[in-house]
Amino acid sequence: MAAYCQVTGAVPGFGHSISHSHRRTKRRFDPNIQKKRYWVPSLRRNVTLQVSARGIKTIDVRGIDAVVAELLAKGVKL
Repeated sequence: MAAYCQVTGAVPGFGHSISHSHRRTKRRFDPNIQKKRYWVPSLRRNVTLQVSARGIKTIDVRGIDAVVAELLAKGVKL
């Protein structure tokens, strides 16, 4: 599963792990992606989304209908 949130657009960040001796190695900061299934009344079906924890909170505040309408307007296949 790719580390990409369909609602917020969160993607991995990149940086360095720094050891005690200050040696640097590349690392990746992945967003907290969850696969969630929502019932969408306007579509009368379930929709599975890959959302971050922040995306789940956004859906709770704005409502699933508003978020799905915005995704469909962008052309995201659900």
